[in-house]
Amino acid sequence: MNAPPAPETFAPKEWKLIQRLNTPAKVQRWLTSLPYNWERKGGTMRSFREVLKRNEAHCLEAAVAAAVILEQHGYPPLLLDLESIDLLDHVIFVFRQRGRWGSIGRSRDIGLHGRKPLFRSLRQLVWSYFDPYIDMTGRIKGFGLTSLYDLGSYDWRFNRKNMHKIEDHLRAIPHRKLLSSDRRYDYWDERYQKYKKRFPDRSPSYYDSRSQWMR
Repeated sequence: MNAPPAPETFAPKEWKLIQRLNTPAKVQRWLTSLPYNWERKGGTMRSFREVLKRNEAHCLEAAVAAAVILEQHGYPPLLLDLESIDLLDHVIFVFRQRGRWGSIGRSRDIGLHGRKPLFRSLRQLVWSYFDPYIDMTGRIKGFGLTSLYDLGSYDWRFNRKNMHKIEDHLRAIPHRKLLSSDRRYDYWDERYQKYKKRFPDRSPSYYDSRSQWMR
């Protein structure tokens, strides 16, 4: 279904939340407040309905939940896959306001959450994630944009089962390369490793780009 479902399709609790979260910033704050889904009992890929029911989300679940909510407020359900050399991709919901791109995200690392709508292009938006993406293994090498409408009649809003079809779809879409210098990578890699030795349980927020973050 390539159109927002009718309000009566949602449970009263779901619709009340959707009405309250009527801007990207409000959706980001809600997702940031949710416990992170560490998938300790095995991999999950939950729909909006299941995220609300279980009150937790990882990055892809959060992106899909944001798409369902903001679809009701006029935003197309666009997901951006950030492809990493370690195969641990990060997926965010992306949107445009006044011609500028912004994003909504949920992660174990605060630097991979959303961005304010400040970016003239998706490539610029992706670059804002490059430095915070670097940890012990991660480095962005490309990005791919898709609409959940491309899944046709597949139920990505209310599905009770794990939606691995979305993961397969994100792997299959074309990705544009993001070329970066080893010098830049080495600087942030060294800084990250030193930080984690001192503060193993903290998520670093020392990046110059943090004024662009939407928390």
